[in-house]
Amino acid sequence: MSSELFSVAGKTALVTGGTRGIGYMIAEGLVKAGARVIVSSRKPDACTEAAASLSEFGDAVAIPADLADPDQARYLADKVAEVTPELHILVNNAGATWGAPFADFPPSAWDKVLSLNLKAPFVLTQMLRPLLEKASSSDDPARIINIGSIEGLAVPGFDNFSYSASKAALHHLTRHVAAELAPTILVNAIAPGPFPTKMTAGVFAQRGDELRRSNPLQRFGTPDDAAGLAVFLSSRASSYITGAVIPLDGGLVATVQVG
Repeated sequence: MSSELFSVAGKTALVTGGTRGIGYMIAEGLVKAGARVIVSSRKPDACTEAAASLSEFGDAVAIPADLADPDQARYLADKVAEVTPELHILVNNAGATWGAPFADFPPSAWDKVLSLNLKAPFVLTQMLRPLLEKASSSDDPARIINIGSIEGLAVPGFDNFSYSASKAALHHLTRHVAAELAPTILVNAIAPGPFPTKMTAGVFAQRGDELRRSNPLQRFGTPDDAAGLAVFLSSRASSYITGAVIPLDGGLVATVQVG
């Protein structure tokens, strides 16, 4: 088996929300594997810092944009087109969460979270479709990787109602768009479980030991775990996979025991 089967060398990827957390883990994994990586987030300073860090390993640039605003999504798509004539990989990772008890959960939490977690990936995919199609070939189609969550696969133990609903919807949107864009563009989703990130820091501080013990592998996700699956889904090795939602959780959802 040729190592080229798993190669992403020479490909260009855009990772939204790529300046921290799982997005940065994926961006770093792709650039280390030889891809040219464009990272984006709404904070210019974070973009500058991430691009500088990633550039230690390869070719990386940053384009700030707030994807909750469709006009900013258009801006990002236009800027990406200025950087590269074709886009091999789009990682829709930018997202938001909101926590509040059921009785106090505000309508604004639905507007904010669904706008960024669900609408933005769809809008950006629409806008970047031409660049993705230019990069696509019959034996190695272009790729879209949506970052969902196991909290969209199972009922979470947290009061994050709009977040879990948005991720469940993103998983189904992945399947729907995969059917629409096949065979030119492959669309899959990664559903991460517990990873140490800024978003999960508060939960880990309160329940970290409990969460670790409840995981079949007795650990949390690592940067290599996120990078490994993303690189596989970006490589020719995954050319017969589309519309899949893949848990990345140490077996947590698959092995939940009832009763």
